[in-house]
Amino acid sequence: MTVARARGSKRTLGAGDLGEPLGERATLVQFSSAFCQPCRATRRVLADVAAMVPGVAHVEIDAEGALELVRELRVLKTPTVLVLDRAGRVVRRAVGQPRRADVIAALGAAV
Repeated sequence: MTVARARGSKRTLGAGDLGEPLGERATLVQFSSAFCQPCRATRRVLADVAAMVPGVAHVEIDAEGALELVRELRVLKTPTVLVLDRAGRVVRRAVGQPRRADVIAALGAAV
């Protein structure tokens, strides 16, 4: 997984965009596709971290079912993970299967 600071976009994401409420402190947004093997492992890691860290939510979005959002956010591969702060701003972005330690470190920028 390559983690990068999100740059350029002032756009915030909310429950209307994600289909679920934001976490109190941060939200882990995962873009997945049906036949993506690393997406399954990513789902487990993000769900585990969200369960472990109070106020953090995990939202998984089917990339094929949200093409407008995928295009707007320039999601080119699955899994792509966005780390949102409490206001819904993208503070970190990663592509590929994450390690638990990387997710926890990326959350530090959001909380």
